[in-house]
Amino acid sequence: MIAFLTSNPGDTYIEDGARKSRPSRFSAENGFLERLTAVWPAEARCLLICAEPDNGEMNDGTRDNFLASFALSGLPVSRLEVCDGRTAHRLPELLAESDVVILSGGHTLTQNRFFHRLDLKRLIRDFDGVILAISGGSMNCGEVVYAQPEWPGDSTDPTYDRFPEGLGLTPVMILPHYQVLRDQTLDGLRLIEDVALPDSMGRTIHALPDGSYVLVENGESRIMGEAYVIRDGRITRI
Repeated sequence: MIAFLTSNPGDTYIEDGARKSRPSRFSAENGFLERLTAVWPAEARCLLICAEPDNGEMNDGTRDNFLASFALSGLPVSRLEVCDGRTAHRLPELLAESDVVILSGGHTLTQNRFFHRLDLKRLIRDFDGVILAISGGSMNCGEVVYAQPEWPGDSTDPTYDRFPEGLGLTPVMILPHYQVLRDQTLDGLRLIEDVALPDSMGRTIHALPDGSYVLVENGESRIMGEAYVIRDGRITRI
């Protein structure tokens, strides 16, 4: 297995305060597209595991965006199946028939709960292919996940679990889209100064701007590109 844990592999934009993706050629920054192309199977059979299992319309739109982005990036795809609430019962079969698994972006804690429902941590151990994770999907690849509050009310919800168990594919605790988060607020709080810094006490969080990614290969994790360590209330660029 080789895994590319990205902040975002392509193009995003902000609309009505929400970050959205659109079809685009994948980024060449830090050798990302070159490395992905080198291990991409011929006529890849892909599986998209979504973040919101009950939002089939959105998930189908995400699938279509990925198909367009793969074509723009010169990555041949023979099929792209969707795993959400409609097909969750078929996950073992879908994994066995796939060369590439895509872990989509979305609300991190919602996706984390879906992954646990799927028993994905156990099932993914035997997957011998390419994993491409985006944003929340990358965060959920950690041994421990930093599920930073994302939706209004998350930061004040006493039941919101900021540090759930992840898939265990990397020891790196990822916080994506750093270039955007450092200027954003939620529930009246600054997401870096008022949320991430206090949450980092006794922990190490790696903040990645778009274009950077974690490459997991042969059991080792390497950060490719610019990143920031958030630890014990301090930020250091690495």
